Amino acid sequence: MKSFIVVLLGATAVGKTALSILLAKALHAEIISCDSMLLYQGFDIGTAKPTVDERQGIPHHLLDCLEPGASFNAANFCRLSQEKMREISSRGNLPLLVGGTGLYMKSFLEGYAFNTTKENASYRKYLESIALEKGNSHLHQLLQTVDLKTAERLHKNDTRRIIRALEVARENEQISQEKASTLPIYPSFVIGITRPRKEIYDRIHKRIDQMLSDGLLEEIRRLLASGVPADTQAMQAIGYKELIPYLFGDVSLEDAVQELKKNTRHFAKRQITWFRKMPYIHWYEASQDQDVLLRKIIWDIKHCKESEAFHLA
Repeated sequence: MKSFIVVLLGATAVGKTALSILLAKALHAEIISCDSMLLYQGFDIGTAKPTVDERQGIPHHLLDCLEPGASFNAANFCRLSQEKMREISSRGNLPLLVGGTGLYMKSFLEGYAFNTTKENASYRKYLESIALEKGNSHLHQLLQTVDLKTAERLHKNDTRRIIRALEVARENEQISQEKASTLPIYPSFVIGITRPRKEIYDRIHKRIDQMLSDGLLEEIRRLLASGVPADTQAMQAIGYKELIPYLFGDVSLEDAVQELKKNTRHFAKRQITWFRKMPYIHWYEASQDQDVLLRKIIWDIKHCKESEAFHLA
């Protein structure tokens, strides 16, 4: 019998962190972060990484475990999160996965099997030169001709993954992960929290203003000064890549902030679209009273564990 797990997901700025602490306390849970950016050391303000005070003594896993220049992918996440899940269960606690990185969450829950094609450095540089010369859209169109399924899944500006997909396709494989089912492979209860779109966007704008007030620009300056390249994987994340041009004197601060807010809104929209395609999510309105919301979720989890849904193979 596989361990029962609880998952909390939703778009950026929807309110996952605060609710996750309440859930962890009520369920005797330890939190496994499912956020591709919270892994990186030194990337704190721009990722809205929960502070030690905000964690309120709840154990958090997969935070600050990567050097700034390290690469990471969904396959790495699945392996590490499975290890953490077993450790937490062995202590008699409940694994609580929390985050908004859709591919990581979906690949873990549904048991994706990832291909093992090795990287081809020369071909990768060739593809990078095409992207620089002809633009990201052209690279995305190339992928459509060899792997339409993956192209439909990837955003045209997700250059890193597009290049990887083209690299795999060149070896006559497909990066479209094969999985046995579109349902979770673990006994689980998957919570999705949502808010009206305008409310999410308003929260995004306020969060970004607060990040800037808290020293986001200084954080980026410190990372660059420490030797982190501006084009490294972590620096290309939303919250960092938009402000680097300002620090290099290429755009005004106002334009950089507006670009950041726009990109974050678009990211939230993509997250919502992605999660809506996962039919096993139990959705809750986050705007309601937190105590009422918590009681409802805990009751639903208890009901789920007592039902046949708990006895998945």
